[in-house]
Amino acid sequence: MGRVNLIVAALLMLSAISLVTSRYQSRQLFIELGRDQAQARDLETNWRRLQLDRAELARNARVDAIARDGLKMISIVPDRTLYLNQPPASATGGAQ
Repeated sequence: MGRVNLIVAALLMLSAISLVTSRYQSRQLFIELGRDQAQARDLETNWRRLQLDRAELARNARVDAIARDGLKMISIVPDRTLYLNQPPASATGGAQ
């Protein structure tokens, strides 16, 4: 009878240690989940900010201002436009 009690006590101890270990791992995973969710929120916020920045940088008015000020470009005006006339190709297609 003493051996049976010793075996049952050892199994009970192993079960208790297993329970404590699984509870500890569960808490660690829960903490890690919270950190990952916070990081996901931060990344989502940064993504939205980057999209707003991209939209701001691609605005037509900004591009136009950079072209005028930074690159010294001007708008097209008819009196400064050069038209090049190319002679028409022969009707026979050039093969004789």
